Amino acid sequence: MKRIILIAAAAFTSLGIIHSAKAEHVHGLQCGHVANIWSSIDSASQRYAPDRAVDIEQFDLDVTPDFKNRRVAGTATFTFKPILKPLGQLRLDAHDLEISTVTGSAEIAAWRNTDRALIVTFANPIAAGEQAKLTVTYEAEPKKGLYFRTSEMGYDPGDTHIWTQGESIEARHWFPCFDAPNEFFTSTMTCRVPEAMVVLSNGSKVSDAVDADSGLRVVKWSQDKPHVNYLITLVAGHFKRLEEKHGDLSMSFWTAPSDFANAANSFRYTKECMEYFEEEIGVPYPWAKYDQVTVQDFHWGGMENTSQTTLNASTLFSNETENIRSSQGLMAHELAHQWFGDLVTCKDWSQLWLNEGFATYYTHLFAGHKDGINEMRYGLYRDRKSLTGRGGDTTAMVNRKYNSPEEMFRKYGFMSYSKGSWVLHMLRSQLGPELFRKSVKTYLERHKHGNVVTEDLRSIIEEISGQSFDRFFDQYVFHAHHPELKISYAWDEKTKLAKLSVKQEQKVDANVLLFHVKLPVRFTVDGQTIDRSLHVTKTSEDFYLRLAKAPDIVRIDPDVTLLAKLSFTPPTALLHAQLADESDALGRLQAVELMAKRKDKTTRSKLKHALQNDSFYAVRIAASRVLRGIGGDDALAALTDSTDQPNAKVRQQVIGDIASQYKPEALAALKQSLANEKNPSIRARAIGGLTGHDDKAARALIDEALDSTSFRHQLADAAVSALRKQDNPANLAKIRDALKNDGAMFTTRGYASALGALGHLARNQKKKAATREFLIDHVNNSKQRIALAAIGALGQLGDPKALAVLEKFTGGAENDPARKAAEQAIEKMRAARKPADDYKNLRKEVTNLKQANSKLTKELGDLKKRFDAALTEKKESEKKK
Repeated sequence: MKRIILIAAAAFTSLGIIHSAKAEHVHGLQCGHVANIWSSIDSASQRYAPDRAVDIEQFDLDVTPDFKNRRVAGTATFTFKPILKPLGQLRLDAHDLEISTVTGSAEIAAWRNTDRALIVTFANPIAAGEQAKLTVTYEAEPKKGLYFRTSEMGYDPGDTHIWTQGESIEARHWFPCFDAPNEFFTSTMTCRVPEAMVVLSNGSKVSDAVDADSGLRVVKWSQDKPHVNYLITLVAGHFKRLEEKHGDLSMSFWTAPSDFANAANSFRYTKECMEYFEEEIGVPYPWAKYDQVTVQDFHWGGMENTSQTTLNASTLFSNETENIRSSQGLMAHELAHQWFGDLVTCKDWSQLWLNEGFATYYTHLFAGHKDGINEMRYGLYRDRKSLTGRGGDTTAMVNRKYNSPEEMFRKYGFMSYSKGSWVLHMLRSQLGPELFRKSVKTYLERHKHGNVVTEDLRSIIEEISGQSFDRFFDQYVFHAHHPELKISYAWDEKTKLAKLSVKQEQKVDANVLLFHVKLPVRFTVDGQTIDRSLHVTKTSEDFYLRLAKAPDIVRIDPDVTLLAKLSFTPPTALLHAQLADESDALGRLQAVELMAKRKDKTTRSKLKHALQNDSFYAVRIAASRVLRGIGGDDALAALTDSTDQPNAKVRQQVIGDIASQYKPEALAALKQSLANEKNPSIRARAIGGLTGHDDKAARALIDEALDSTSFRHQLADAAVSALRKQDNPANLAKIRDALKNDGAMFTTRGYASALGALGHLARNQKKKAATREFLIDHVNNSKQRIALAAIGALGQLGDPKALAVLEKFTGGAENDPARKAAEQAIEKMRAARKPADDYKNLRKEVTNLKQANSKLTKELGDLKKRFDAALTEKKESEKKK
């Protein structure tokens, strides 16, 4: 049946008939010549940029949000020119928009709303190069793209606002558009809101006045330089503002009023970062302003809309957290996107690394500028460990085999972000900073306000450097993975030769190549460093290097410039010398990590010394982790003796590592920390460690935390997590009461986690009614995360009496998150039941399958009738000709 349906659908598409499972809305006469209604963006297995039948020059959007009903009414106007040939029909992406009128400068014969697209047929084709306008009036109740945060949804009335998200293809859910990144245009945004609200959008503010008739504030913004559809933004509501200037450039930071007290903490480094990027990139900031707006329950960390970044309010932090929390990385990443992603934009989502890789790498560069080279190398080192720790990586960074653009962020995001950043770092390391900077400047200037693909970057680098980078890009960008190098060292005293044996251990196949790389090596002899480069090209190779005497230290890739999995363990004496080298912070870090395999007294002593004395906080953090892994009384004593750390990041790590130990000394240290520690992030770590100890005072401290007040309610969150780990049903009432009495103090994430804890704690109880009813009360919560958490918690609860409620959600749309959550919850419940129980539902399931099959048969019949009608119409048309 499936194959037949697919063949039939293919036949209809070849005739230009677009079929939707939803009802189609048709206005005007039905017209032939529909073969060019739309252009496919993919083949059976590959994804490509869509064709552009028109060049959109200007897009004007005028919207009125309905905060109470969470709807929007809008008018979208397109100014465009057909590109190559006369245009008979125009297709725009439009998901579930209620379109009322479509008008244009050219006569319209008919328009059709398929609930996925708006298809406009013109009475006479518009000539290529002729300017035309099209205006669409519509309303929508968006499921994506435009998000409301209102008092009816449980948010502070004084913080009421809306925000939008375009990337990757969400814009189509709240306005009609060409929803792909390969079309550039200028735009305006007009928004009508209650008088006391603020409206923020791309570009420059053109007007801001109260309409006398409606009483609404009408604000218009103009983006007068071309950008792409997914970068259009609208944020409106109650906001407060911080502002500073970079020359004549206005830079503002906006938050909801309840968050404003901590706004300065996240805004503080923006000006410094802007100054650095302009100097390092060599291209002035390209837009009219730079605003950052924090919104509540944003789905990402941030979004680099043209001239106005949206940030998740979770980035805000209080001074109590010291250096544990920072917005620096997020701020720098999104600011870098204003050049990489906004000024030049990837042509299609397979090239996403040109957006995200650049933004990630320039975040590292800013860290190096502001905090020192060790901070930059540490960030790159962590990214490399994450990348090389993955198994089964057989997908190239430029990848066209994805089901939806979202996969390039979620499933393959590690490549677009971290690997993309590392590719750029290797290029900069090989070219040198100046040549790299010149290449990037040329790349931006040559392609500004346009699309880019990987070949654009490679060709410019080759043009400027005179070097061939074909192999480099082939290995790291167009093929998968990275080299896995196992390295061994030996010294021959007679010949004064250092021998390094290198094996490439990655599995080589059609997806992963045998790499050709230059492997940097550094020897330290009597305090003098000697750098060498090994040209690795084979599966196994030996390299001999003459030295005056045996080296005290042997370092592989000492400056962190090669993306490879490096397996190298030097002899113990060399390892200890490496740990003692004050000039090499990353070398000391790696020495600490390599010492994890040893558990002798000398190792424990050296690790304790590093934890208490090393000048680089990352070495101290690593020493704490290794001591935790070694275990034993001496290791725990080293940790408890090292809680007095000036760096809060280290202090948090030490407390967390103590918290993982089940010993009276560990419990005593946690209690002591809670008595003295003021930092809520560290206190939260200590609270989590109190679980597992049968101690009345520890239980009291957890209860105290549950009832306490802290920034973002993080101590209560920690208490809920601790109560869950205790797995004592007696804790159910405590968590329920906290949610009932202090629910507004929890973040959405924290509240959702608490619901999950309820389902977990009550799963083995005989009487589940109270928990079941409490969870059911939340399945329709206006905050999606809370509703989904409640559905998931019912699955954990395992109460058959909840099945009827869960099954109601399984009838939702195929891509409905609630449907997916309900199906998973039901599956979890059924998996926990005895096999005999399932036979009771077998007859019902068979009946449902029969009904589904009958429905498919009917739909196939309808398709055949449509096909026959279309075929008849075509034949009659041909006879007339």
